[in-house]
Amino acid sequence: MTSELPVDPIAIDVGDLLQRTVASLYSHLVTRQTGRAVRMAIEARIHDAGDMSLSLIDLSEVTIMDFSCADEVVAKLLQGYQRPGRAEAFFVFRGVREPHRHQIEVVLERQGLAAVAETEPGRFELLGAATAEEVSSWQALEERGLLTEDEMAQGIAESRREEALDRLLRRRLAFRSPVTGRWHALSRLVSHLL
Repeated sequence: MTSELPVDPIAIDVGDLLQRTVASLYSHLVTRQTGRAVRMAIEARIHDAGDMSLSLIDLSEVTIMDFSCADEVVAKLLQGYQRPGRAEAFFVFRGVREPHRHQIEVVLERQGLAAVAETEPGRFELLGAATAEEVSSWQALEERGLLTEDEMAQGIAESRREEALDRLLRRRLAFRSPVTGRWHALSRLVSHLL
């Protein structure tokens, strides 16, 4: 736990959860029931984290993911923590590769959601539904790792970018420290878990 982030990020290995939750030797997410069981196991881990959490959801060991599981494990997980009254949860999805990237993007776009995803080792992207300003602001934050109040005041981020950053915060695609006021790229906050 740092003064910037009032919680320790947690790593959740979906391949391991899948094997323990559905007692399968295979890392295939191919039924809605399987996806729901994995999502519920993830939610239990997040619940244990308290009022705020940052989770690295590792999909690296998932070999196949269908649309229903992308909906259950990614979209419904994001939706569930954007509702009022729920704990404040932030997510980074690791290991989003070609066998399941398309399915994740489609379900996110259909539901107006977006997620931070590691699509190659050390390369992060914003997947799903986002405006051009949100994508541009997210990329600027991702490149820098963080932005300070002074940098914002000095015009590094135009007013439109600041508005887009605020939308990213509301959508939990970036983090702003309640202590320092600095904007953080989620990828940097989980970097020690990679």
